[in-house]
Amino acid sequence: MGSSADNAAAESFNAAFKRETLKGRKGWSSEHEARLDSFRWLTRCNTRRHSRFGQRSPIPYENALRAAATTLAQVP
Repeated sequence: MGSSADNAAAESFNAAFKRETLKGRKGWSSEHEARLDSFRWLTRCNTRRHSRFGQRSPIPYENALRAAATTLAQVP
């Protein structure tokens, strides 16, 4: 049986999502409102800078990783 410590990153993500989207409410008035709030939050989350990524947002950070992984060194 697992615990929340097993997936701390997911628990942290869920806590931040709830805290920043619900803002003290118990829920949304409709599914449409919930979807819009979720999309807005995810967009904001993916474009804000994170200290973990060297003050870059997740998208440029991941793009840099992909570019580094696919770049081959030239043979001298």
